[in-house]
Amino acid sequence: MTINLKNLLNPNTKTSKMGDFQELKGIKGLSISAVSADLYENGRDDLSLFYFKDGAKYAALYTKSNIVSESIHWNLKVKNKSIKALLVNTKNANTFTGRQGFRGLKELSKSLSKQLTLKLAQEPQGVRDIVDPSEIIFASTGVIGDVFPTEKIKERIPYLVQNLKDIQNKYVWFKAASSILTTDTRPKLAFEECEIGNKKIKISAIAKGSGMIFPNMATMLAFIFTDSSIPSHILKGLLSKNVDTTFNAITVDSDTSTNDSVMIFATGKVKNSKIYNIVDPKLKGFERALHNVMLNLSKQIVADGEGAKKFVTINVIKARSKQGAKKIAFSVANSPLVKTAVAGADPNYGRIIMAIGKSKESIVPNNLTIKFGKFTVVENGNQIDNYNEEIVKEYMRWNAIEINIELNMGKSNFTVYTCDFTKDFIDINADYRN
Repeated sequence: MTINLKNLLNPNTKTSKMGDFQELKGIKGLSISAVSADLYENGRDDLSLFYFKDGAKYAALYTKSNIVSESIHWNLKVKNKSIKALLVNTKNANTFTGRQGFRGLKELSKSLSKQLTLKLAQEPQGVRDIVDPSEIIFASTGVIGDVFPTEKIKERIPYLVQNLKDIQNKYVWFKAASSILTTDTRPKLAFEECEIGNKKIKISAIAKGSGMIFPNMATMLAFIFTDSSIPSHILKGLLSKNVDTTFNAITVDSDTSTNDSVMIFATGKVKNSKIYNIVDPKLKGFERALHNVMLNLSKQIVADGEGAKKFVTINVIKARSKQGAKKIAFSVANSPLVKTAVAGADPNYGRIIMAIGKSKESIVPNNLTIKFGKFTVVENGNQIDNYNEEIVKEYMRWNAIEINIELNMGKSNFTVYTCDFTKDFIDINADYRN
């Protein structure tokens, strides 16, 4: 990958250059462990545990696919507004596994609840508490249809619990973020600080995603952790409100996964002033920070798209409606012809016109303006006079480019983030299970 993330991520983040990772800070009330269950048969970390000793309020959004992971089926049956643990495995999606996959989760929840309860009993203060299986949720990612490796995971649960650590530095976060990857080339992390009232709040988050990325939401997992005191229903509202312009504004290959999950957990260790509803003014700073984290992770996922060499931002502006702008932006972003032209540094605006047309959104061709970055190529429905393709072609060789489409029909805008299609994309997916 040659993409430099410096200008792609939110300006408030600390990511500075390729290879640098944000230094996430600890979230009080959260312990993390990442180990190998040898699911890949190469010793890499592939199993992670996020443990909330005193519980955490949580909310989640899942894929809109009609076929979903048994892990999602399990989570939807959990009615507790506070949970104690999240167990994540990679290599196996636990999808299309039916009763075997669901029974596996039931068995793992019992084993994990027992080990966590024993851990509590062994603490110096002798905590007499029980972690119930119904306080445990799951996330899985990997190959669809393979038998869920219940026994291999179960064997590692005692070691996983034994290795739980409070989060003190970025390397623990890095280890956890690395343990959830599949075809990703690097872990994805984001951090923000804000205030609720006069209390400082931390938000730390990790994600995975590289291929099968398209809204509702993508083959991605994103886990967001905060030490704030916010009820579950408000967390859910904040996720729903901000997902549209972040995780649901990205695409790599137009394929929606069966396992997409975005989760947020609030440990309540910072006793901020009470939040009454999602429009509470005290939430403004928190929501802004949350959006920054979600957008940061979303962009990192696109920048790490399978085989990607270029990060592409598509802005559709002056549309009749936001929905219409979004439809056109995704039509362009998902076009294989547009994405391969970008890979070849070819400023072929005809492919963009084709993609706008196939969106079936009503437009006025004579109003259309198209720009590659700051370079206008089409204005008022016609190629500009004295068009210099060589200058635009030079711009198209950049690692990060913008395609700006002005419809000049209204006041609504939408931005979609995507990447190019290269030969590497074919190689990665042809060998995915090997």
